[in-house]
Amino acid sequence: MRKLFILFFAATTMVALGNGRLKSCNVKYNGITFTRSLNNAPSLVSVKDDGRLRFEVGEKKDFFCDPNGTTISNAPILFTEVDNTIPFTFTTKVNPHFTPTGTYNAGTLYIYSSNTFWQKFAFEQDERGNHRIVTVRTQGTSDDNNHDIVKQDFAYLRIYSDTRTIAFYYSLDNHEWILVRLYKNNYPNKILLGISSQCPKDKGTYCYFEGLQLSNDKVADIRMGK
Repeated sequence: MRKLFILFFAATTMVALGNGRLKSCNVKYNGITFTRSLNNAPSLVSVKDDGRLRFEVGEKKDFFCDPNGTTISNAPILFTEVDNTIPFTFTTKVNPHFTPTGTYNAGTLYIYSSNTFWQKFAFEQDERGNHRIVTVRTQGTSDDNNHDIVKQDFAYLRIYSDTRTIAFYYSLDNHEWILVRLYKNNYPNKILLGISSQCPKDKGTYCYFEGLQLSNDKVADIRMGK
């Protein structure tokens, strides 16, 4: 049976969350409803005939609070609200469009509370042209952590919370999950989970998301990811 994919847009209005300025929206894809957005994100997504969500991004778009004091927060992001008092698992296949000049091009997942309190999980191109798993944890300013190099064009990313601890995993085949980062869940009871495409250096790019899933499934072994 062919899976049904829905992408629906509603009129937007300004709302506030934390110290950020977000717009309300109603974007539905693969059973997930995105109700908040940043930087005109709803107009930049479309669903292709094969069911993948294509997320466009313009020139020099990023989300980062540099330790040197400069901040850029113009990347488009779609958010869905979740109850952080119960476990959740957020998973997708990410296939960014990498180019020789596209340093830091990436497809990303987010945990977001405000513009200065969030976490980014990315499949990203580094300064040497390598494609690698990257995490950025922001509490006032951002850290920036480069992890494993991935030789294939896509990766599976997963964010899991058991309410006390948050774990980030990636996979090459959607079966074996590799732990990337583990830290205390000190976010509020209501948070936003998001998807985004970024292009900090180049003139624009896109990323495909596929098999996006959000559930309350529990991970039995948090270090093994299953």
